[in-house]
Amino acid sequence: MATWDPDIYALYRRYRERPALDLLTAIPGDLNPREIWDLGCGLGEQAALLAARHPHARVRGVDSSPEMLAKAKTLSAPVEWLLGDIANFAPEVPADLIFSNAALQWVDDHDTLVPHLAQSLAPGGVLAVQMPVVDNMGWRASLQEIAAEGPWAARFSGVEGVRHANKAEDYYGWLAPLCPEVDIWSTTYLHALHGRDPIVDWTLGTTLRPYLDVLSDADKTLFLDAWRKRLARDHPRRADGVTLFPFQRLFIVARRA
Repeated sequence: MATWDPDIYALYRRYRERPALDLLTAIPGDLNPREIWDLGCGLGEQAALLAARHPHARVRGVDSSPEMLAKAKTLSAPVEWLLGDIANFAPEVPADLIFSNAALQWVDDHDTLVPHLAQSLAPGGVLAVQMPVVDNMGWRASLQEIAAEGPWAARFSGVEGVRHANKAEDYYGWLAPLCPEVDIWSTTYLHALHGRDPIVDWTLGTTLRPYLDVLSDADKTLFLDAWRKRLARDHPRRADGVTLFPFQRLFIVARRA
């Protein structure tokens, strides 16, 4: 399991919050949930917002990272923070809202997981999911190439990174038999980042964690330096000091019959 650094993850908070807020605003306005789960709650901001929006609901935030939950618990929000694995999610009471922002990409077997989440909803309940679209293009491709080419390649043989996203059509097919209302869309955010190595800084708290966890300090430096050189070629810093960082995300909002 990768270790998570909440402070690094929070470096680009305002960029990371935008997709979460876009997902929150897409939840049907007539939903009056009593049982809310935030799966992969991270630092806890969205669970806290859900608790504020629905003060009569029981809100629980689940995450597999003790470090993230320790930060979440510092929020003054009426949320139950639980250490757990999304793959083992099994609520005793059907949920009215299952919310998951940028977390399901770390979990396997979406063909089983996503229908299971929908089946965990109460009648009229909502599943709201956002996750990055993981493909073999752009900065992700260069990271995979650097990981495979260097002397560290053998160390990565057992590393479990971010899972490749399924097609939007797949998610619709898994959800449609259970949810008569399924809304799926994707958005590409073009982040204008500042700093010397902003893409590396961005991914230090997420995508890079499984790789760095298995490397010595010396190899971490060599590995990151090699990727920095590649990124400088593929995503050069503009004259105004900005590095443009395109990031595509998939959104799903489905309502149970």
